[in-house]
Amino acid sequence: MIGRPSLLALTAAVAAASAIANGVSAASPTDAGIEASQTRLGVAIDHDLDSRDRAAAQRNRALDLREQATRAAEARLKADLDARQQANAAAAQPQSRSNNRAEEQTDQFDDLARIYQAMKPAQAAVVFERLDLYVQMKVAQKMRERSTAMILGAMTPKGAAALSMALARRGAVSSPPPRQIAARP
Repeated sequence: MIGRPSLLALTAAVAAASAIANGVSAASPTDAGIEASQTRLGVAIDHDLDSRDRAAAQRNRALDLREQATRAAEARLKADLDARQQANAAAAQPQSRSNNRAEEQTDQFDDLARIYQAMKPAQAAVVFERLDLYVQMKVAQKMRERSTAMILGAMTPKGAAALSMALARRGAVSSPPPRQIAARP
């Protein structure tokens, strides 16, 4: 009876061969994981993850830029505040009565500037033009540029030109007109 193997022995041999084949396939790397991600669903998921990563990186860059801009603005504000505090400290020291008078005049010019800015430009120009050129200049320097421009626009051309020249010189109230040399025939 050697010629015919038993069914039990054949089943045991096939089971052993199957176990060995499963062990070998489990031990060797396969492309099963790569093939799974190559499906449409896998590609879509990979694409979504990449786009989310890019969007997150872009948001992080934007936040970093905002943070840098905020820090720079804070530094500028702090420097400006320090400069103003130093200027106020220097101005607070009583030097003489002339400083007090200058401060009173400065306050007066500030008040006048606020008054003229509150008025309608056409009405302000009529009154403004009758002021001394020095006062016009000091008040115009204290006013916002837009308000000054609107009042200048409502003034007569001669008055607007005189004030513009005074503002351009910054402090020179009036100067004699330039001499004209007569041409000799």
